[in-house]
Amino acid sequence: MTASLPLEGVRVLDLSTVFMGPYAAQILAGWGAEVIKVEALEGDQVRGIGDVGRTGLGPIFINANGGKRSLALDLKAAGAREVLHALVRRTDLLLHNVRPPAAARLGITWEDLSVVNPSLVHCAFRGYGAGGPWADRPAYDDVIQAGSGVAMAQAVGGAEPAYWRSAVADKVMGIYGAAAACAALRSRDVTGEGRAVEVPMFEAMAAFMLLDRQGGWVTDPPNGPTGYPRTDSPHRRPYATKDGYLAVMIYADKQWLSFFRLIGRTDLGDDPRFHDINARTRHIDELYALLANEIATRTTAEWEAAFEEADIPHGPVNTIEDLFSDPQLVATDFFQTIHQPGMGPVRLARSPIDMGVPAAAPRPAPRLGEHTREILAEAGFAAEEITQLHDDRVVASAD
Repeated sequence: MTASLPLEGVRVLDLSTVFMGPYAAQILAGWGAEVIKVEALEGDQVRGIGDVGRTGLGPIFINANGGKRSLALDLKAAGAREVLHALVRRTDLLLHNVRPPAAARLGITWEDLSVVNPSLVHCAFRGYGAGGPWADRPAYDDVIQAGSGVAMAQAVGGAEPAYWRSAVADKVMGIYGAAAACAALRSRDVTGEGRAVEVPMFEAMAAFMLLDRQGGWVTDPPNGPTGYPRTDSPHRRPYATKDGYLAVMIYADKQWLSFFRLIGRTDLGDDPRFHDINARTRHIDELYALLANEIATRTTAEWEAAFEEADIPHGPVNTIEDLFSDPQLVATDFFQTIHQPGMGPVRLARSPIDMGVPAAAPRPAPRLGEHTREILAEAGFAAEEITQLHDDRVVASAD
């Protein structure tokens, strides 16, 4: 029996836009799922971000939608519901990030679609969980970073609150959503029954942050402050060497003892401030300040050689541009160049997860409505019906 990717044969209907839902669907596509991206007639708005050539294929869109097929469908149009239901009957998993009131108006809720396909797994991304006062509020990455504690966690040493320089909440939700969808699909395969899954951004990011930052508030009442001293230390940063920067993460007892030997300070191994992980965590500022001062005394190459021999975790401080020539990524064929219709050669990252079989090769992202006709035909629409849907502006095609 030939090994295959774990989600081969799973059909996904991706009604989501922007980052988190498309990213979840992209992860699932990398694991073998067949993904149909349903877009409004004007397309997902991220098609235009960074779209220098006005192709409708900006870099974020390409990275989050490679390998999907595109159906342009106006969900608000008369006749759209018939199209949607025909697709849902053939679908295992549906994803969307439409706010609950709008989802109800469009007829894409679990209550609407489970009648059409009782074995459907329905995964809805939303800003805030059902039952709360903000359940119907709009939410974007920055708002959730602020509300979940991310922004204030960056305010170390009197600094102002700051966002991570990445749409991290959206991307974390994509990972949560992909995991939740796989769990629900597993349940469906066992029971034969579909289910509704909700992925609320605020609650999910709050849980994400609390893992290492709840601190003394893990007890009720609290027995100490929140936070994690190691990650809060102002001395935790890429360290300046004589000629550049180096990332160093010394954590375990053995690693610190090795470092103390490297700098000729074996006495520090017996220092009660640094003797074990609890003591080091309490005195992490002193320890990281020592580390920063020592790293500055040698070149990057000298420290790399010393840390390699001592088996101390370390690595380069890359720019995004550096990633494309990083020796580890080059050796593992992480980037692959493919032909993107309408653009020419593009360089894409493969799925990073090893499923025990060759990873799915990166595939081009679709032009808006590129596959409308073939998807409708697969769903049972006759040629004349497809033509009428185009004439009525219910659907659109790239051709």
